[in-house]
Amino acid sequence: MLIHTDGGARGNPGPAACAFVATDDSGRLIHQQGFYLGIATNNQAEYQAVIESLKWLSAMNHEPITVNYYLDSQLVVSQLKGLFKIKDPGLKIKNLEIKELIKNYKLKIKNFTYIPREQNSAADHLVNQTLDKIS
Repeated sequence: MLIHTDGGARGNPGPAACAFVATDDSGRLIHQQGFYLGIATNNQAEYQAVIESLKWLSAMNHEPITVNYYLDSQLVVSQLKGLFKIKDPGLKIKNLEIKELIKNYKLKIKNFTYIPREQNSAADHLVNQTLDKIS
Protein backbone atom coordinates (compact mmCIF):
# COMPACT_ATOMS: atom_id res chain seq x y z
CA MET A 1 0.00 0.00 0.00
CA LEU A 2 1.10 3.56 -0.70
CA ILE A 3 0.04 6.40 1.56
CA HIS A 4 0.53 10.05 0.63
CA THR A 5 0.08 12.48 3.50
CA ASP A 6 0.01 16.24 3.70
CA GLY A 7 -0.72 18.96 6.19
CA GLY A 8 -1.05 22.68 5.92
CA ALA A 9 -1.84 25.80 7.89
CA ARG A 10 -3.11 29.09 6.53
CA GLY A 11 -0.85 31.29 8.56
CA ASN A 12 1.75 29.57 10.66
CA PRO A 13 0.16 28.92 13.07
CA GLY A 14 -3.32 29.31 11.69
CA PRO A 15 -6.35 27.28 10.63
CA ALA A 16 -4.88 23.89 9.76
CA ALA A 17 -5.87 20.62 8.16
CA CYS A 18 -4.26 17.34 7.23
CA ALA A 19 -5.10 14.54 4.84
CA PHE A 20 -3.98 11.18 3.56
CA VAL A 21 -4.62 9.23 0.39
CA ALA A 22 -4.13 5.45 0.39
CA THR A 23 -3.70 3.54 -2.86
CA ASP A 24 -2.62 0.08 -3.85
CA ASP A 25 0.55 -0.55 -5.86
CA SER A 26 -1.32 0.01 -9.12
CA GLY A 27 -2.61 3.41 -8.00
CA ARG A 28 -6.19 2.34 -7.27
CA LEU A 29 -7.72 4.49 -4.53
CA ILE A 30 -8.39 2.57 -1.33
CA HIS A 31 -9.27 5.42 1.04
CA GLN A 32 -8.80 9.15 1.43
CA GLN A 33 -9.68 11.45 4.28
CA GLY A 34 -9.14 15.04 5.39
CA PHE A 35 -9.23 16.41 8.93
CA TYR A 36 -9.68 19.95 10.20
CA LEU A 37 -7.27 20.53 13.09
CA GLY A 38 -8.14 23.98 14.39
CA ILE A 39 -5.17 26.29 14.94
CA ALA A 40 -1.85 24.54 14.36
CA THR A 41 1.48 24.97 12.63
CA ASN A 42 2.34 23.51 9.25
CA ASN A 43 4.70 20.96 10.83
CA GLN A 44 2.09 19.90 13.39
CA ALA A 45 -0.36 19.34 10.53
CA GLU A 46 2.19 17.31 8.56
CA TYR A 47 2.77 15.03 11.57
CA GLN A 48 -0.95 14.73 12.28
CA ALA A 49 -1.57 13.47 8.75
CA VAL A 50 0.74 10.51 9.41
CA ILE A 51 -0.95 9.89 12.78
CA GLU A 52 -4.45 9.91 11.27
CA SER A 53 -3.40 7.51 8.51
CA LEU A 54 -1.83 5.14 11.07
CA LYS A 55 -5.03 5.21 13.14
CA TRP A 56 -6.99 4.33 10.00
CA LEU A 57 -4.57 1.49 9.20
CA SER A 58 -4.76 0.13 12.73
CA ALA A 59 -8.59 0.15 12.65
CA MET A 60 -8.66 -1.99 9.52
CA ASN A 61 -9.08 -5.68 10.18
CA HIS A 62 -6.53 -7.16 7.82
CA GLU A 63 -3.45 -9.25 7.52
CA PRO A 64 -0.22 -7.29 8.01
CA ILE A 65 0.55 -5.25 4.92
CA THR A 66 3.62 -3.32 3.92
CA VAL A 67 3.12 0.42 3.66
CA ASN A 68 5.26 3.01 1.90
CA TYR A 69 4.72 6.59 3.04
CA TYR A 70 5.21 9.65 0.85
CA LEU A 71 5.37 13.17 2.35
CA ASP A 72 6.29 16.54 0.88
CA SER A 73 7.87 17.65 4.17
CA GLN A 74 11.59 16.95 4.18
CA LEU A 75 11.76 17.98 7.85
CA VAL A 76 9.13 15.48 8.99
CA VAL A 77 10.61 12.66 6.89
CA SER A 78 14.08 13.35 8.28
CA GLN A 79 12.77 13.47 11.84
CA LEU A 80 10.78 10.24 11.44
CA LYS A 81 13.90 8.52 10.12
CA GLY A 82 15.92 9.85 13.05
CA LEU A 83 18.21 11.92 10.83
CA PHE A 84 17.23 15.30 12.35
CA LYS A 85 16.81 16.18 16.02
CA ILE A 86 13.37 17.29 17.11
CA LYS A 87 13.60 20.49 19.12
CA ASP A 88 9.90 21.36 19.32
CA PRO A 89 8.32 19.55 22.32
CA GLY A 90 4.95 19.21 20.55
CA LEU A 91 6.56 17.55 17.53
CA LYS A 92 8.52 15.22 19.83
CA ILE A 93 5.22 14.02 21.26
CA LYS A 94 3.75 13.48 17.78
CA ASN A 95 6.89 11.61 16.70
CA LEU A 96 6.60 9.31 19.73
CA GLU A 97 2.90 8.77 19.02
CA ILE A 98 3.75 7.64 15.49
CA LYS A 99 6.37 5.20 16.76
CA GLU A 100 3.92 3.82 19.36
CA LEU A 101 1.15 3.35 16.77
CA ILE A 102 3.54 1.47 14.48
CA LYS A 103 4.78 -0.73 17.33
CA ASN A 104 1.45 -1.39 19.06
CA TYR A 105 -0.38 -2.35 15.89
CA LYS A 106 2.58 -4.18 14.37
CA LEU A 107 2.36 -2.12 11.20
CA LYS A 108 4.97 -2.80 8.53
CA ILE A 109 6.14 0.62 7.46
CA LYS A 110 8.69 0.06 4.73
CA ASN A 111 9.78 3.67 4.39
CA PHE A 112 9.01 7.33 4.84
CA THR A 113 10.00 9.05 1.60
CA TYR A 114 10.25 12.72 0.76
CA ILE A 115 8.62 13.72 -2.54
CA PRO A 116 8.23 17.15 -4.14
CA ARG A 117 4.89 18.87 -3.59
CA GLU A 118 3.94 18.38 -7.26
CA GLN A 119 3.98 14.61 -6.70
CA ASN A 120 1.69 14.93 -3.69
CA SER A 121 -1.20 16.72 -5.38
CA ALA A 122 -4.04 14.43 -4.26
CA ALA A 123 -3.24 14.81 -0.55
CA ASP A 124 -2.49 18.53 -1.00
CA HIS A 125 -5.83 19.04 -2.75
CA LEU A 126 -7.66 17.27 0.07
CA VAL A 127 -5.97 19.50 2.68
CA ASN A 128 -7.05 22.63 0.80
CA GLN A 129 -10.54 21.27 0.23
CA THR A 130 -10.87 20.62 3.98
CA LEU A 131 -9.65 24.14 4.82
CA ASP A 132 -11.98 25.70 2.23
CA LYS A 133 -14.99 24.09 3.94
CA ILE A 134 -14.35 26.01 7.17
CA SER A 135 -13.36 29.33 5.59
